[in-house]
Amino acid sequence: MGNCNGSPAGAAEPPPQTAAIAVLPPAAAPQPPPPPAPPLLPRPLSGAGRVLGRPMEDVRSKYIFGRELGRGQFGVTYLVTDKKTGEKLACKSIATRKLTHRDDVEDVRREVQIMHHLTGHRNVVELKGAYEDRHSVNLVMELCAGGELFDRIIAKGHYSERAAAGICRQIMIVLQYCHSMGVMHRDLKPENFLFLSGDEESPIKATDFGLSVFFKPGEKFKDLVGSAYYVAPEVLRRNYGAEADIWSAGVILYILLSGVPPFWGETEQSIFDSVMRGHIDFSSDPWPSISNSAKDLVKKMLRNDPKERLSSLEVLNHPWMREDGDASDKPIDIAVLSRMKQFRAMNKLKKVALKVIAENLSEEEIMGLKEMFKSMDTDNSGTITYEELKAGLPKLGTKLSESEVKQLMEAADVDGNGTIDYIEFITATMHINRMDKEDHLFTAFQYFDKDNSGYITMEELEQALKKYNMGDEKTIKEIIAEVDTDNDGRINYDEFVAMMRKGNPELVTNRRRK
Repeated sequence: MGNCNGSPAGAAEPPPQTAAIAVLPPAAAPQPPPPPAPPLLPRPLSGAGRVLGRPMEDVRSKYIFGRELGRGQFGVTYLVTDKKTGEKLACKSIATRKLTHRDDVEDVRREVQIMHHLTGHRNVVELKGAYEDRHSVNLVMELCAGGELFDRIIAKGHYSERAAAGICRQIMIVLQYCHSMGVMHRDLKPENFLFLSGDEESPIKATDFGLSVFFKPGEKFKDLVGSAYYVAPEVLRRNYGAEADIWSAGVILYILLSGVPPFWGETEQSIFDSVMRGHIDFSSDPWPSISNSAKDLVKKMLRNDPKERLSSLEVLNHPWMREDGDASDKPIDIAVLSRMKQFRAMNKLKKVALKVIAENLSEEEIMGLKEMFKSMDTDNSGTITYEELKAGLPKLGTKLSESEVKQLMEAADVDGNGTIDYIEFITATMHINRMDKEDHLFTAFQYFDKDNSGYITMEELEQALKKYNMGDEKTIKEIIAEVDTDNDGRINYDEFVAMMRKGNPELVTNRRRK
């Protein structure tokens, strides 16, 4: 997730400008300056943290926490303000209770080490400090207020091969820097590249090094990590090196040029099958109008054999990629942008709709789930902890592995407080049971369609999402763009049903080991 702001809260405001210092005329009798204030040091907490292994300190003594910017598997990113300077920053808070395995702890520790190691490069998000308290590890970093890579392209409404080459060049410069510093990113995707500000010339910053590792030349890795659309075939074969990052960058370039990923499927497994087959479509639109030089580069970045793939330096030296290279300035087909909009995953409306269905289930439908909840809530607190969930599921005859229980917990714990309340439980268990019956979907649709027009309008969406603190204009436009396949500016029932029934195979969130 990293320092992300393509989220329910929308884009964050840029850091405030430093105020000009006013020069005052000298007073008749100058006053002596006040004694300097003691420095604002973080308040030490007793003992050392189990993740960072150094004295615990309270991040809130230095920073004021604002709204949520984004959410990932382990952490939530917040907008924060430095109490001393007023600077706006981002803070990724990783809940330590979610780090249940030693590997999870090592991953976070390594993320901090790698960010310190790479900080200072123009295209890498800068880590300002890492703090650990009793509940979380907090990574404070520069705020990337310019939004995600795809959002910027879509908002522009048109761009050319030359613009795509400029974006890809910045990605490859980061990659070349990482690889030369002995770091493999392992989760390259458009969501992990943010613009520092809204300026036209703003640099792109690589974020989220949560899956990154240090590597030595020739070293091979076996963990299956990354995101399904961008994962290299050798990663699926569990024997890979830094060349896997080049593949992911090649997938991003293919999407930049065509609006869709080269390897496609409705489920995670079908995407993996497509990656393994390795067939790349260069015959459908817009490829006939894309230059041969661009196609040549994509092919060489997506070679199935990692040994035959171009290195990051070779990609940067490719004729199409060079600043004075042969990438055309002619605008790319406008259809590419609408495809890109539809490809943008993670749909907020779906989450709210599931919650609405949960809140509107009939007593008979809910009775079984209610009894399940009561039987697991052994201390009658009205909430279920991870331990209660783990102990309770086998008694109900549910054979879930520990990682599946963990996934259920993380999916259900919407507010991230470490426990599941009744509505969260119903929402999650209902979702697992694929409660996509027609009448439930119709109930949810009606919840949004207040005037029974048969459409969910912009205003209706805003009204419904405000209840869940997701009602900013950017979010609503994103949702309409994602779901509204006939582009009439509103969502009809068929579009709503298609969205609810479509799988979301975007993330291989859990590290998988042999």
